[in-house]
Amino acid sequence: MWRDKVREYESEIVEDLKGLLAIKSVRDDAHATDEAPVGHGPREALDYMYSLAERDGFTTFDVDHIAGRIEVGKGDDLFGILGHVDVVPAGDGWASDPFEPVVTEDKIIARGTLDDKGPTIAAYYAVKILNDMKVDWKKRIHIILGTDEESDWLCTERYFKTEEMPTIGIAPDAEFPLIHGEKGITTFDIQQTQLSSDDDEPEVELLSFISGERYNMVPDYAEANLLVKENMTDCIQQFEAYLSQHHLKGNHEVDSGVLKLTMEGKAVHGMDPSIGINAGLHLIHFINSLTLDLNAKNWASFSDRYLYESHFGEKMGMRFHTEAMGSLTTNIGVIQYTKASGGQFGINLRYPEGFDFEVAIHKFENEIAQQGFSINVGKIQTPHFVDPKDPFVQKLLTAYRNQTGDLRESFTIGGGTYARNLEKGVAFGAMFEDSEDLMHQKNEYISKKQLFDATSIYLEAIYSICVEG
Repeated sequence: MWRDKVREYESEIVEDLKGLLAIKSVRDDAHATDEAPVGHGPREALDYMYSLAERDGFTTFDVDHIAGRIEVGKGDDLFGILGHVDVVPAGDGWASDPFEPVVTEDKIIARGTLDDKGPTIAAYYAVKILNDMKVDWKKRIHIILGTDEESDWLCTERYFKTEEMPTIGIAPDAEFPLIHGEKGITTFDIQQTQLSSDDDEPEVELLSFISGERYNMVPDYAEANLLVKENMTDCIQQFEAYLSQHHLKGNHEVDSGVLKLTMEGKAVHGMDPSIGINAGLHLIHFINSLTLDLNAKNWASFSDRYLYESHFGEKMGMRFHTEAMGSLTTNIGVIQYTKASGGQFGINLRYPEGFDFEVAIHKFENEIAQQGFSINVGKIQTPHFVDPKDPFVQKLLTAYRNQTGDLRESFTIGGGTYARNLEKGVAFGAMFEDSEDLMHQKNEYISKKQLFDATSIYLEAIYSICVEG
């Protein structure tokens, strides 16, 4: 029944999704204003969702242009659907323009199709279809839309300062069948604070280094500029040998005596950095083999000692694992160095329930202070857990099972979704077991089958919770 209803809307779903995907809604602090708190693109995407809602007869409510909601239904209880319209930067290597959606016979290709524009549109259409059916709502629904999920969650932070908290809710921003627990997440910067003024005479001076744009993405590109005073040819040959030995791609060029080295990696979501290739850490590992100036040597040696090939915090003394939530992970997402100010590493750390982050980071901070490095901790999000036996969770699972025949149980993840904003919030789709996970990667796409199947699941789930009551 529900899949048949979705078939009536398939072309509209694709067209509305294409419009949202065409908006380059990447956070842009350089052009942030009061009217566009995280940049023009995220604001435009938020306004686009309002325009769909107003077209379809829904009420909208804006919160300082950084978040907002679409309202439907009636009743005392409030059900929340929390999606986000911002996306991570596209990166390089796409086969098509990441912000000009390509629709083929079986898929839609663009940045944000999986994370999180496709699932948000699927959930929106589930509500729209039910409303078009003129169902007798037993609950109010707020489709809450954020514009800064991929960075600092300034959107939901602002929204829930003044707006009503849903009693229960879902975030269509992960995987089916259902996620009832999420790891704690924090970011912190490690800064090189003690710089030597010794006029050492190294063979190589590191002038600058840059890699990565987001804490929650494995960097797929790194660039270093080196002043090579002796044996330029030897240095280039060593670099080529390193690329060959590690099966990596890279390039070199010389301009006015400065050797520019670039390296390619594999970008993946920061919740599981072990399946990616961190271009920045690999390039530093090579540079550390050279006879560097003292400050660069200290910085590169630090990377090798604590960060390189250490996806689970083991080199930082933070290895931790639980059966329910898996292992602690560390992604080194933003790496920078300049000769004048030294270097820094931006780290995204995700940890299971039971890990004492405060104790671990304090111990690590004391250890590295003796080596001339300090730590600045950003936002800390504690682990989130909902009882998988809760009747609300079971209703969602029943809808999923009815639509798919898949009887798998709910589980926990290392990712972080808006579900953790709610006391009783869970992540619910829209990835299936056979979906290709290209979140935060090039050539991201959602299959039409996945998009429409997810809409059907959301239809039955929302009907059972908000209409049947």
